Amino acid sequence: MEIKTEDYCVSYDPLTTAIFCQGSLRLNGTEEYSPILQLLYDVVEKEPTELTLDLKNLKFLNSSGISMLSKFVIEVRKKRNIQMNVIGSKEITWQSKSLKNLQRLMPSLKLELN
Repeated sequence: MEIKTEDYCVSYDPLTTAIFCQGSLRLNGTEEYSPILQLLYDVVEKEPTELTLDLKNLKFLNSSGISMLSKFVIEVRKKRNIQMNVIGSKEITWQSKSLKNLQRLMPSLKLELN
């Protein structure tokens, strides 16, 4: 599964159960983010025991995108049987400030900032 444009790429690797987000996500509102959110929900429906969200190459994410990620984390939390791991970068400002908030939504989430 993959969504790719000039600005960003969101892909899922079923072998590693990892979702990779790269580039800059500057979409306008929930409607424009809905294809990405649907891809994320499709992954959750497969109910992997462990799921990694790799954001370390996502340079920019606007507030609508952060809201989308929050909805995704809440959906994973509802499943109760998926261990969620998020990988980010300390060097990318939005990640060091915003990713910690995902742990508030899902306390069992493992956050790794490199």
